[in-house]
Amino acid sequence: MALNEMFVGEIVTELLKQLNAISHKSCFCKSSADNLITSIQELLPIIEELKYSGVELPAFRQSQLNRFSETLRGGIELARKVLESGRWNVYKNLQLVRKMEKLEKQVARFISGPMQAHLLADVHHMRFETMERFNRLEQRLDSMKTGSGRRVEEAVKRMEVEGDSNLGGFSGIGLELGKDKVKKMMIERDDLNVVGIWGIGGSGKTTLANEICRDNQVQSYFNNRILFLTVSQSPDLEQLRAKIWGFITGNEPLNYTRKSQCEWGSGPQALVVLDDVWSLPVLEQLIFRVPTYKTLVISRFKFPRSVVNEVYEVELLEEDESMSLFCRSAFGQNSIPPTANETLVKQVVDECKGLPLALKVIGASLQDQPEMYWINARKRLSRGELICESHENKLLDRMAISVECLKKKVKECFMDLGSFPEDKKIPLDVLVNMWVEIHNIDEEEAFTILMELSDKNLLTLVKDARAGEAYCSYHEICVTQHDVLRDLALHLSNKGEVNERKRLLMPRRDTELPRDWEKNADQPFNAQIVSVHTGEMREMDWFHMEFPKTEVLILNFCSDKYFLPPFIDDMPKLRALIVINHGTTEATLENFSVFTNLANLRSLWLEKVSVPQLSNATVPLRNLRKLSMVLCKVSNSLDPAVLDLPQIFPRLSELVIDHCDDLVKIPLSICKVNSLQSLSLTNCHRLRELPADLGMLKKLQILRLSACPELKMLPPSIGELVGLKYLDISECVNLKCLPKEVGKLVSLEKIDMRDCLQIVNLPTPAALSNLKSLQRVICDDEVFGQWRNLEKIVPNLHVQIAEKWYSLDWLNS
Repeated sequence: MALNEMFVGEIVTELLKQLNAISHKSCFCKSSADNLITSIQELLPIIEELKYSGVELPAFRQSQLNRFSETLRGGIELARKVLESGRWNVYKNLQLVRKMEKLEKQVARFISGPMQAHLLADVHHMRFETMERFNRLEQRLDSMKTGSGRRVEEAVKRMEVEGDSNLGGFSGIGLELGKDKVKKMMIERDDLNVVGIWGIGGSGKTTLANEICRDNQVQSYFNNRILFLTVSQSPDLEQLRAKIWGFITGNEPLNYTRKSQCEWGSGPQALVVLDDVWSLPVLEQLIFRVPTYKTLVISRFKFPRSVVNEVYEVELLEEDESMSLFCRSAFGQNSIPPTANETLVKQVVDECKGLPLALKVIGASLQDQPEMYWINARKRLSRGELICESHENKLLDRMAISVECLKKKVKECFMDLGSFPEDKKIPLDVLVNMWVEIHNIDEEEAFTILMELSDKNLLTLVKDARAGEAYCSYHEICVTQHDVLRDLALHLSNKGEVNERKRLLMPRRDTELPRDWEKNADQPFNAQIVSVHTGEMREMDWFHMEFPKTEVLILNFCSDKYFLPPFIDDMPKLRALIVINHGTTEATLENFSVFTNLANLRSLWLEKVSVPQLSNATVPLRNLRKLSMVLCKVSNSLDPAVLDLPQIFPRLSELVIDHCDDLVKIPLSICKVNSLQSLSLTNCHRLRELPADLGMLKKLQILRLSACPELKMLPPSIGELVGLKYLDISECVNLKCLPKEVGKLVSLEKIDMRDCLQIVNLPTPAALSNLKSLQRVICDDEVFGQWRNLEKIVPNLHVQIAEKWYSLDWLNS
């Protein structure tokens, strides 16, 4: 559906016409109608701008707008009912008033005021900029691969000795804001005895702590009684404890005993700063619970609130702050001097990505160098090459300390992150599937490892409100990672001979495979993970390679046509295949016959591709457990007339189809996949019905149908899903009712039915009384009371009204 068809067609015009009629009629819904008219008229200039811009949005953004259009379509039907309703039918009119008020809230939430609404007008400017921006991001390599002999060594040494103790006169807005926040925690909050500063290595944590210690207000508050200690990874705990106790009490350190802490009452205000803390057990031994004494903890790791009461998270520097810090290191002043090439300086600063450590070291490496040296350095940065070895050895090895302390399995998972493209969000589902297959862990442990890496600043987990809940879906949750940390993963993975590496990775997108791969192709590659990142690949672009031990293959590309690599045939142990197209349209896959020998494949992720036709003649993927198709064209592949799913996927346990707008029906044969435990059909805006025999899936535990606006009913056989534990029908705006057969789901533990606009009445309490396992219901306020009545019958049932929020983050996806 084109954007101008969706908006300008009949939807908005017809809805405004109906709303004006309601307003002029002065009926019971006049107030809601007037508010809706105002909101929609705010949207009209934006609609017109989009209409005449000729924009064709990517599928994901289009699908989000489609969902809003479905809400407006529902508004047209609702308005007609209001106009047709007689004044005498008081009960019906009250129901219509509530529905009009709900529609008004939904539209208002989507627009969220003129400022957010006008973000939509900017979408048309992204059409030609999107690919250029992605290409630029993909070519930009990590800022940490540069250096210049002695100056780099001196800069790193100075950084280590000083502990980032000063910024060379640099005093940015971010630093001041951070300092003010931490000062308020320490000075104005008597209830906070232990305060923390948290951030990645090289982000300026120690710099901030030193600035705080030098602050006149802080020094006055603590009567200049401030002790700064560096803890490090191998601390002498007894010595540190003695120093702290001697400082607090005013006695010599040797007078400290364990008994003395209990005997000490209070003393003058004092602050102890513990820098570079690496573990919770160490920290717990260095904190003394003494009145008037406070502790400031600086660490790369998050600690429990029971130990560190409040934490300030250090943010990376803004553009102007980055420039000032870089110039101080490179030129000895806070701005670009007139004699320097401004464009060139900005390009180098951009590669530093706001990381203070990178800005200082790279700036120092380029100090007093001629312009040609700068140009060469910029080229090497863009190609991911080193200016000299000392930079990598000093800087990346320093960053590697954050990883070496991890448990072996967690470290391996961190290093796996280098397998994914720079500046791209990594779908959490992809990571979880990969880790489950190659690290011998379950999904729960994989999620725990992700949270640990997030807490230690080694990745950023971008999660919605449902992440981490029981039965939550991971495919809309993503992981991001600072380029410095990605390069660290690459640095650790790319050691040793290319044929013997555990991970064979392309650090950036290229037009062809790396030359050292081709040079060594006469010998087998023993990598467990292989990651390829290219543009369009034709058959002639591949060369013969053997991968006898590879278990995970990741294919990232950007094109509308892609020939699958023939060497897949030579991956007998392949367990997980991930195919992601970063282009703007679905890519056609060629050479699908390589699946012939994938007898051990267990997980297949396809994103933004046209899935080839599957038929009974397709070689069965007998061990495939999980199939995910996201933003794909699937109508050809899932032809109900020719497809026998249980024959092709006899052991399939999880099927995910998300944002596949051409899916109208799913094959009837899906009901015979007896092994299926989880079925997710989400954001499929043309899906109209489910198979009548859905109840045959006796092992099904999870059924997600969220955001399928054309779906109008659930089959009565749903009551036969005796093993079903979770049902998600949220945002199915045209679903008419919850069938009474739902009451037969004796194993059901959770229902999510937020934004089901048409469902205003539930089956009778008697029909639902057998839901003894039901523990949680998320619903709208229209049916909240009816579910609450069931709490009297069903023990442990908790009913909650869904949070009301709309996000426009998809505009920046």
